[in-house]
Amino acid sequence: MKKIGPHVSASGGVFNAPINAMAVGASAFALFTKNQRQWFSSPLQQTEIERFKTEVLKSEIEAKYILPHDSYLINLGSPDAEGLEKSRASFLDEMQRCEQLGLTMLNFHPGSHLKQITPDECMDRIAESINLALEKTTGVTAVIENTAGQGSNIGFAFWHIKRIIDGVNDKSRVGVCIDTCHTYTAGYDLKNEYERVWQEFDDEIGMNYLRAIHLNDSKKELGSRVDRHDSIGKGFLGIDFFKKIMQDRNLDHIPFILETPDESLWPQEITLLKEFSSL
Repeated sequence: MKKIGPHVSASGGVFNAPINAMAVGASAFALFTKNQRQWFSSPLQQTEIERFKTEVLKSEIEAKYILPHDSYLINLGSPDAEGLEKSRASFLDEMQRCEQLGLTMLNFHPGSHLKQITPDECMDRIAESINLALEKTTGVTAVIENTAGQGSNIGFAFWHIKRIIDGVNDKSRVGVCIDTCHTYTAGYDLKNEYERVWQEFDDEIGMNYLRAIHLNDSKKELGSRVDRHDSIGKGFLGIDFFKKIMQDRNLDHIPFILETPDESLWPQEITLLKEFSSL
């Protein structure tokens, strides 16, 4: 049985995230450990850390099925020296917050070249940024999320992620999160060529690096390079794709995180996906 849950709110304190996950019947969840639209937040208080750990224990959700996400402001491949320094400091802070909370992963979008440096230069900066954070932390894996390829974003092609990983010194602490909507709109036809896409991922990156799935339908067409998530079975990927991925036993060991837009549907989506997984 796969572990499934949404990206839940941590409003009022990070300890509310596991509570909110349990409320919708989740067996996995994602969260922001601070305000995702700020560079920095107040340090976590020990009481908050302890309460978070207590609520996680109550939820019976293991740390390996919890996928925190970093701030949307961070650009680890920024062409601007000041922006890069600020991004690296914020990313390190996020990694350290995960350490404090006993979490084992931090999910992030790789970065953007902003049409000011080459994509290769941007990827090299991202790898260097990851190295700097790993050198100052322990126990937390940096999990690169593939992108849809909007604007100047890096990470929509599997070879981008491969190049970044190649530049990371400690490869035991770098991984990949595949977003199904991003993958489809980046041009990888998970709907009609499911096995071929995963084979390409394995050939380019390696399945051993796969740490999580963001499970979303897509409001936009194959190869559109537009990031617009849809509810399960309501977009271009369609319900048969979700049946297939939930029955893929090769993916049983990682969290499946919903970032679908209608929160009121989360309990129904989780129940449906669990049914597909048990077939």
